[in-house]
Amino acid sequence: MDVTENTSDNSAERRNRANSIEEHLTDERADMLVQFCRIAGVEPWEDPHSTDELQIMLQHFCEILVDYLAAGHFGLYQRFIDGEERRTEIRDLAEKLYPQISETTQMALDFNDKYETQSDKDFDKSFSDDLSKLGQALAVRIELEDQLLNVTR
Repeated sequence: MDVTENTSDNSAERRNRANSIEEHLTDERADMLVQFCRIAGVEPWEDPHSTDELQIMLQHFCEILVDYLAAGHFGLYQRFIDGEERRTEIRDLAEKLYPQISETTQMALDFNDKYETQSDKDFDKSFSDDLSKLGQALAVRIELEDQLLNVTR
């Protein structure tokens, strides 16, 4: 095998790995968004029976949320953090966007920490506000991720 074939094989392997990471991230994102919409549709303070349902849904959502965050961090962003991305345009964009992405990660983790084991039967109005803030942070994160995904393709 000559050097050009080896280089071509390595490039194809990196491209396939990057595509797999992107696909995993977008799949996790889709799952998370479906669960987010389900939770947003439940009003726990109106019906005492919906509080139990919300707790179960919320635990499931928090699991999926953390999986989504991990898919981004350990898949897409780790490449940039470790300096594995060789394309300057992508590296520069990642450096610019990563602090904002980190902010959204922290907001999502704070939400998770507060609600993943919510056992209190009384959800107050802060839940609705917290969910709204999380939704805004996720919208920002998705927009930033899409910017990165669009230049890596």
